[in-house]
Amino acid sequence: MSFNPQFSKIGEILVHKGYATDDQVKDALIKQNNFGLKIGDTMIKLGYVNEKQLLECLHEQLDIPIVAESQLVDIAEGVVALIPEPFAVENRCMAFALEGDTLFVAMTDPENILVIDDIKKISGKNIHTALIGDNLLTNAMEKYYKSIRTTSQVEDAVGNFEFVAVDDEEQEISIGSSKEADAPIVKLVNLIITEAIKSNCTDIHIEPLTKQTRVRFRVDGALREAMNPPIQMHAGIISLIKVMSKLNIAERRLPQDGHISLKTALKSVDVRVSITPTVLGEKVVMRLLDKGDFGFTLQTLGFEESKLSIFRKWIRRPYGIIIVSGPTGSGKSTTLHAAIKTIQDIETNIITVEDPVEYRLEGITQIETYEKIGLTFGSALRSVLRQDPDVLLIGEIRDEETADIAIKFSLTGHLVFTTLHANDAPSTITRMIDIGIKPYLVGSSLNLVMAQRLVRKVCKHCVIDYKPTEDELLSAGLTKEEAENTNFKIGLGCVHCNNTGYSGRTGIFEMLEVNAKVRQLIYDGGNQDKIRDAALENGMLTLHDAAVEKMKQGVTTIREVIKLTVFD
Repeated sequence: MSFNPQFSKIGEILVHKGYATDDQVKDALIKQNNFGLKIGDTMIKLGYVNEKQLLECLHEQLDIPIVAESQLVDIAEGVVALIPEPFAVENRCMAFALEGDTLFVAMTDPENILVIDDIKKISGKNIHTALIGDNLLTNAMEKYYKSIRTTSQVEDAVGNFEFVAVDDEEQEISIGSSKEADAPIVKLVNLIITEAIKSNCTDIHIEPLTKQTRVRFRVDGALREAMNPPIQMHAGIISLIKVMSKLNIAERRLPQDGHISLKTALKSVDVRVSITPTVLGEKVVMRLLDKGDFGFTLQTLGFEESKLSIFRKWIRRPYGIIIVSGPTGSGKSTTLHAAIKTIQDIETNIITVEDPVEYRLEGITQIETYEKIGLTFGSALRSVLRQDPDVLLIGEIRDEETADIAIKFSLTGHLVFTTLHANDAPSTITRMIDIGIKPYLVGSSLNLVMAQRLVRKVCKHCVIDYKPTEDELLSAGLTKEEAENTNFKIGLGCVHCNNTGYSGRTGIFEMLEVNAKVRQLIYDGGNQDKIRDAALENGMLTLHDAAVEKMKQGVTTIREVIKLTVFD
């Protein structure tokens, strides 16, 4: 007699498919009442089976389809909202599609007739159920109900909104003149900042468009749209941010910079505010700096073991300069702070001079420049000379004065960490000479130059194999033979990665060790091409090569390689 899952118990199906043993099922039956769970959930809790195996067996037993992750990627908020959030959370269900008068509902327990009847009454629709795993449902509910709450909060703020016309050209909001008028603006700005912090956002962009204000968050190095308040609120948002930043609210023609210190239930944040005029109105960019504990180590930044050993060797030298170069947002400060954390001990006096102090490190003297009162990099560094430092971190070399002080520190027995804006490691050296430092001083002081970038990592929940196009292979500098030996990956997009295909970032590094040959080339005037050739002979991997290695390991995609590096 053939086995029929539709007439079998779930434990029998699990055993029949080889996912569990009879003894495991018996053990789960004994412990089921203690957990207050169904037999399948009890077996998951005991570690006998996983969620995917249980879903597969339930599908065969109940003949109910399983919800695919791809079905949860782009659901209309109006569909999800047909089931109120409290009911959905309590009964572990969520609407994911609407076709005509039929509502498709994902449920962890699609046998619960009472819940299905309640959903039918609440929504006024015919109900078609589907199976879903508890973890996947939790992630989907968190994404969509959070979005619904955010949207409703924006609508609540807009609902009470009033504005007055100043003249024929623009509309202005009178901040402080009426509590009723202020309330929605205050509520909206609080909402923007709170949602940004929850999203681990690094930058908030608030910009005027023709008919609406666009609010975007930078997460994992990429901007994503967060909300779109009406354009009539824009001037009020800008004015409130100016008030919070202690800026001139009457000045709308010139750029302004300020900062806000915030303490939320989640964390303390320092917000750097930049306001600039555009043809449609003023645009705000706010950089969020976490004032909490510094949680990075060199091991978590993405160094391969060979590069990590090289970096550790140089950061433990007693004197010289280590420069990390790259554009804004490439992780330079994070790397140097992780380096300082690595070498920190009771015998070493470490001082940093930064603008701003991005990370707070316990036991390290950190100085923040403040140009309005004359505390520039130059004046701060001159005072540091009298503070008996062993190791000095200079936030950024911006001019000849800062570079000159860094050189003098390194030549008088101190170890100096600093950053510089340059495209790669060889051009960092020529940039130092361009600033005005003599080649013999640059050559005598430099130990290590490291260029770095941050590449996005493929989301592990939706990663699939990928076949790149010929144009992509050409742009990435890969031959067909190399392509044949590479297992390319890409993220399809899912609820875990907000439909981007990426989750998190990792570093790629180009390390130029200043050996005798490179030092002589610097003394001779610092020809960038010759320095690069000498470094490559010494084993330097370019940023492009480093990115390709990450791609071959399946960590990132060929699109990130093309986007962030240049193939020569």
